[in-house]
Amino acid sequence: MATLLLKRIHTLLTMDEQGRELRDAAVFVRDHVIEWVGPQAECPHTTADRVVDASRWVMLPGLVNTHHHMFQSITRVMAQQDELFGWLRALYPIWRRLKPEQLYAATRTSMVELLLSGCTTSSDHTYTFPNGAQLDGQIEVARELGLRFHAARGSMTLGESKGGLPPDALVEDEAFVLHDTRRLIETYHDAGRYAMTQIVVAPCAPFNVSQDLMRESARLARAYGVRLHTHLAENQSDIDYSLEVFGQRPGDYAESIGWVGEDVWHAHCVQLDAREIDLFAQTGTGVAHCPCSNMRLASGIAPVRAMLQRGVKVGLGVDGSASNDGGHLLNEARQAMLLQRVAHQDPAAMSAREALRLATVGGAQVLGRDDIGRIAPDMAADIIGYDLEALTFAGAQHDPVAALVLCSSVGVAFSMIHGRVVVEDGDLLTADVPRVVEAHNRAAFELLRGDD
Repeated sequence: MATLLLKRIHTLLTMDEQGRELRDAAVFVRDHVIEWVGPQAECPHTTADRVVDASRWVMLPGLVNTHHHMFQSITRVMAQQDELFGWLRALYPIWRRLKPEQLYAATRTSMVELLLSGCTTSSDHTYTFPNGAQLDGQIEVARELGLRFHAARGSMTLGESKGGLPPDALVEDEAFVLHDTRRLIETYHDAGRYAMTQIVVAPCAPFNVSQDLMRESARLARAYGVRLHTHLAENQSDIDYSLEVFGQRPGDYAESIGWVGEDVWHAHCVQLDAREIDLFAQTGTGVAHCPCSNMRLASGIAPVRAMLQRGVKVGLGVDGSASNDGGHLLNEARQAMLLQRVAHQDPAAMSAREALRLATVGGAQVLGRDDIGRIAPDMAADIIGYDLEALTFAGAQHDPVAALVLCSSVGVAFSMIHGRVVVEDGDLLTADVPRVVEAHNRAAFELLRGDD
């Protein structure tokens, strides 16, 4: 089994149960698992198959992204001044033309962007599969790049003719959706500790799938012991739709169809009220907070402070790269912190360290993982480092942990996932980034031009 020793770590933020911040620290990794963490002077290991001097780095657990739509990176900076429903209506016709190779090019770009920001685990919610596209190809891209991946098999089954938001040409047959989701679980889902691939059951949203599909999806997921994910209470139009169609607020609707519990997390939840927040806390339901997307679409400011105070599990999500237009997870932590300060008109409403907790152990809890999000013995070897000699840290080295969030967002210098080094000296080792960009630009041009 391969071993690796990270030695002389300048600053190590463990996110362990003690919340330790260590200077001049060391971490010893055997194969894909952390074996020892502590002060350099106490490290029992002096040699390894590879020894890395980390004296220039601030290191922390790999960042965890709990919500994304990677296919959307192919349609960035469009519908720039629309709110959620108008933005969707503008983009649905374009996504209808999406080809498998374009989906995979967009997925690769999104994953590369995440990896270079310090993300080591990501969920992705793909809910449209036109022209023969399948989730299988995205899973292969994740394996190629080395990203720990929670692949959410989304769907839209309620078109405009039946009162839904998307055009009929983009929806799928419900029986097929359930069949394909079952196939993906049986083919790819790894329920074991340190899993690199998990499947999530994820109908898109209450306004584009039927109540029957929501209920049947919950039954399917629980029969296989996999998790559930969807959008909820994203903006006021979402609330209005729920009241008009279901006669219930989103939280009540979710509870009525079995979509609350330890195995469920919802994206956004910007418009949850106090009673719904209490429901989520009592049932263990998680939330993916996506601050940049919520600002871009003017959806509002999610009540994250209230959620955390009541004990709701909250992680961060970059959301789709067409409603955020980027995928920098460290920047998402920064925006989460700043938004809560603005919302409460209080600079103590969220600290830099709290924001980093959302991006690491918070995200792990939302995804139902007890093996990532912390640097501690028996945890997965998902570790990232940022170079303290980067311009971002100039004048801030007395508190490099806070500088990660308070200063401008920086790219990762080092990243290890499952014991495998995937970023070194700021360079991605598992893909040729210029070629990824070239392929993405070509695919985006062809999609927007409408090439057959």
